[in-house]
Amino acid sequence: MSYETINYDIEDSILTITLNRPDRLNAFTGQMMDELISAFEAAGKDDDVRVVIVTGAGRGFCAGADLAAGANTFNRDVRNNKGDKVDNDDPEWMRDGGGRTTLAIYDCPKPVIAAINGPAVGVGVTMTLPMDIRLASENAKFGFVFARRGLVPEAASSWFLPRLVGISKALEWTYSGKVFSPDEALEGGLVRSIHSPDNLLIEAKNIAREIIENTSSISVSLTRQMLWKMLGADHPMEAHKIDSRFIYELGKGNDAKEGVDSFLEKRPPNFPNKVSKDMPEYYPWWDEKKFS
Repeated sequence: MSYETINYDIEDSILTITLNRPDRLNAFTGQMMDELISAFEAAGKDDDVRVVIVTGAGRGFCAGADLAAGANTFNRDVRNNKGDKVDNDDPEWMRDGGGRTTLAIYDCPKPVIAAINGPAVGVGVTMTLPMDIRLASENAKFGFVFARRGLVPEAASSWFLPRLVGISKALEWTYSGKVFSPDEALEGGLVRSIHSPDNLLIEAKNIAREIIENTSSISVSLTRQMLWKMLGADHPMEAHKIDSRFIYELGKGNDAKEGVDSFLEKRPPNFPNKVSKDMPEYYPWWDEKKFS
């Protein structure tokens, strides 16, 4: 697997995706979008990947969209990153690249940890919202700067952000468009913790290893989809329908047997089932959403 704007490295069941345009503070481009989508699709299918960590090369995480095209950077009538012909009867060409990326992350069955090592602004911060755990370096900065660029929040962040930090804080940050500190991000619930630059990836990998060494990959993948998907449910009965089916299916399977046996025998578990081939028959339980 060969990429130009990201690095894709697997070690000890941890996939580290590094945004790799350090000379541009890892600014987001159409090519980076394509490569991130490809990377998350590949990670979802690869049983050698248990946890994904996303970080940035150099001193930035992601400085937002690359503004090299100047005033027409966001003008899709003038500049189309995909080179598609405009078809007014098919709105697919209009889709926001940040949203394509966050939806690919959202759909990935593997846990995702953001190790935000530097400035994360615009799509640089919204791309982290569907990631499950966000850690910040002391050198990080954050900004939902869209209103200061004459735009609106993208990357489906109007869905993700209020669910993570609450509507009031989400509106404050997106109304003002200000750039704020990791301390404010921590206080507002955007990040889990703040670390020195040297310890950021160490802590991210510690969290990843805790997951890898103690849990069933099937259980974690189902849990990820259940918790995210239930954010949109209109009644707890919807969750009850899902977890009842999965408790039944998993309860008679090899992973549940190993989980109980390893506990009773006071030894580390060795779960045999694989996400690529052993997911319960009821998965996926949702209908794929279409852009229209």
